[in-house]
Amino acid sequence: MDQDQLIKPENQVYAKPRLMNDCPMHYCPGCSHGVVHQLVAEVIDEMGLAEKTIGVAPVGCAVFAYNYLDIDWIEAAHGRAPAVATAAKRLNPDKMVFTYQGDGDLAAIGTAETIHACNRGENIVIIFINNAIYGMTGGQMAPTTLVEMPTSTCPYGRDVKLNGYPLKISDLLAQLEGTCLISRETVHTAAAVKKSKRMLRKAFENAMAGKGTSVIEFVSTCPSGWKMTPDQANKWMIKNMVPLFPLGVLKDKSNN
Repeated sequence: MDQDQLIKPENQVYAKPRLMNDCPMHYCPGCSHGVVHQLVAEVIDEMGLAEKTIGVAPVGCAVFAYNYLDIDWIEAAHGRAPAVATAAKRLNPDKMVFTYQGDGDLAAIGTAETIHACNRGENIVIIFINNAIYGMTGGQMAPTTLVEMPTSTCPYGRDVKLNGYPLKISDLLAQLEGTCLISRETVHTAAAVKKSKRMLRKAFENAMAGKGTSVIEFVSTCPSGWKMTPDQANKWMIKNMVPLFPLGVLKDKSNN
């Protein structure tokens, strides 16, 4: 046996997904977007769907998602991603079509498109990043902003009498006949990341099997908008956001 045969290959425990482009990300340190991008890339690659996937990019922090994942992308007008995804899937029924949206894009300007796409049971996946704030445009109050949570447009905290209550849109979507899978996840720990990946894969499998709309909500952090360090943001999210937006499967008709 020669020397080369005695050298063991590197015990690599982490590798960059093949579909992640080699370019710097614009996300702030501690932002959840980068981790979710990684999971989406891994699932698409492992399912062998790289050449069959169409992503619909939003308006918001993730507007440049098409720079990072090496798949086909469509840029949608603000809030219109589910409508665009509907057209893409109906015209290309053999494709895997998903949207990637923040809470402002999905649950404010895009509420109608989200609800009606889900009610029709479009065979798409909606990936929903909920960080309770408008991160890209300056930290304004979002539909998901918590009661008494300060933002740049409610510096003394969200006032129910003035602003109403936080919108739990995934709970609403779970009531619609057209939705197949609704699950709320996080990516703040290794265990949470592992579970989130399983749910993403199930959502993609549902869409390809024609079982209706799957929505994976990620309760996420926005350290810059919240004016916190990444570690503080993770702790604040678990203490304050998770009680309002409980983690877990809200609906699952995958086996029907």
